[in-house]
Amino acid sequence: MDLHFGDSKPTDEERAAIDALLGPPESSWEGADRSDADLRWARGGREARERRDLLLPGLHAVNDRIGWISEGALDYLCRRLTVPPAEAYGVATFYAMFSMKPRPATVLHVCTDLACAAAGASELCAGVEARLGLGSGVAVERSPCLGLCERAPAALAIKAGDPVRTAVSAPATVERAVLAASSPDSAPEEPSAALAVPQAAEAGREELVLLSRVGVVDPASLDDYRAHGGYTALRQAFAIGPAGVIREVTDAGLVGRGGAAFPTGRKWQATASQPDHPHYLVCNADESEPGTFKDRVVLEGDPYSLVEAMTIAGYAVGAHKGYLYLRGEYPRALERMEHAIGQARARGLLGDDVLGQGYAFDIEIRRGAGAYICGEETALFNSIEGYRGEPRSKPPFPVEKGLFGKPTAENNVETLVNVLPILTMGAQAYAAIGTGKSTGPKLFCVSGSVDRPGIYELPFGATLGELLDLAGVRKRLRAVLLGGAAGGFVRPDELDIPLTFEGTREAGTTLGSGVVLAFDDTVPLPRLLLRIAEFFRDESCGQCVPCRVGTVRQEEALHRIVDRTGAEAASDITLLREVGRAMKDASICGLGQTAWNAVESAIDRLGAYE
Repeated sequence: MDLHFGDSKPTDEERAAIDALLGPPESSWEGADRSDADLRWARGGREARERRDLLLPGLHAVNDRIGWISEGALDYLCRRLTVPPAEAYGVATFYAMFSMKPRPATVLHVCTDLACAAAGASELCAGVEARLGLGSGVAVERSPCLGLCERAPAALAIKAGDPVRTAVSAPATVERAVLAASSPDSAPEEPSAALAVPQAAEAGREELVLLSRVGVVDPASLDDYRAHGGYTALRQAFAIGPAGVIREVTDAGLVGRGGAAFPTGRKWQATASQPDHPHYLVCNADESEPGTFKDRVVLEGDPYSLVEAMTIAGYAVGAHKGYLYLRGEYPRALERMEHAIGQARARGLLGDDVLGQGYAFDIEIRRGAGAYICGEETALFNSIEGYRGEPRSKPPFPVEKGLFGKPTAENNVETLVNVLPILTMGAQAYAAIGTGKSTGPKLFCVSGSVDRPGIYELPFGATLGELLDLAGVRKRLRAVLLGGAAGGFVRPDELDIPLTFEGTREAGTTLGSGVVLAFDDTVPLPRLLLRIAEFFRDESCGQCVPCRVGTVRQEEALHRIVDRTGAEAASDITLLREVGRAMKDASICGLGQTAWNAVESAIDRLGAYE
């Protein structure tokens, strides 16, 4: 593909897709068909650069309408946004959900990651590929985790058009997946989000805090949400002021639920105190860690809670604009959040004067497009700004220079919705839940070889064994993966590990974002480790050498030893340790730093290749 402006022209449909997003061209300079009247006018400089963040939505617009992005469409989008085509090409090819080559309008993504692999994803893929061969009008793509682990194996069909149509098949069979791809509108409706919360059907439901409304409240009804306590926390926030909100969050001991466990109050205070303006709030809903699906359940089952929580966070840090970065594989979550934000805006709960308090705040949704690395906060900022989703070096930290170079507070969905009970029950009562260092309730994503997979809400301090008892382990337990692909394995005799950040750290593993993947003795562990290595190799952004090269070498070594044991594998295990140390010590971000964790724990704790 020519990386300069070429002679390719967009089709009428491609042009219409872009113009629907950006509006009609204001001059022929943007439309590429210049006339004498336009020779003295062109948008440029600061005004042009400020539109760069519309590049990712523009790529989505074309991909949604056509199914792929042609050279003509990319050139037209670049002219409209004054973005060099070479840079736009680099952005478009960064994301797995976009295609720069012609492909059918319908794409069927079949998950091959950990939970689905254990549930027969390879057989599902083979069956679907046999049924949907050449000439079927459907492209079958083997996909990383789709966030449907509690219903594994899973498939997602996307049919381009105006509007784009989607259909989820989970648990998927060959017949269901083929039906979803052939006729998305005829596919069975997805089950309620409440089915992903096993505790919702049990007598102890009243003990739920974060998930109390899932399955009880109509996710489309703002009135129903308010009737069940909605917007009580926001009114309390306005009563105590921004400093009071930050004080409550700090006193409650809330730490980030994405895995880093950084104190939320400190982050908000640091952002609020910055003299540079404007300030921004970013909600990271791009949960792409294999085995993670808690954010999806909250977004689908209780969307107004996130709208309220983001409004409170924005008020606390002095932000008037919030961005919700939502992973592209969550079509129902996108629909629910768009509706919730629209209803809140129409009812005066977002906009220029929230609840009549003189505070202006609004939320904009930005869709990801299939890039695990965008879960890293600075990579996420780059993605929103219209650049490749590559992590930035720190310092400066996001609280000083984050999104658009301005002070930014970034939190994930679970962290933000914890703010609601903090304000309604008070910091002291909230801190009494859990342990002294890990306070409050925690959401755990349990899947794999269990009878009742789903999201479980437990206070910090419950043991791994207690959690697995609730989920019901099938057959003979072989291993448990804590923290997802970036986490570590533990043995069946280590189930007394307390599920706290400090407890898992003392046990030599990690809690991460709350992933708990159970595997019985029928799951081939070497193949599982190889899949983890493939995942990191594929998801590495390639910016730094330790990760770019190390993830490839790790996968190569595992390929060599997957059928060998004992002395024959010893040299490659030594190589794996050296590569792992290099990635952990020298990678620029958490992807490379944790890419070796699961493999290391499998070798050391499980004796995977002995």
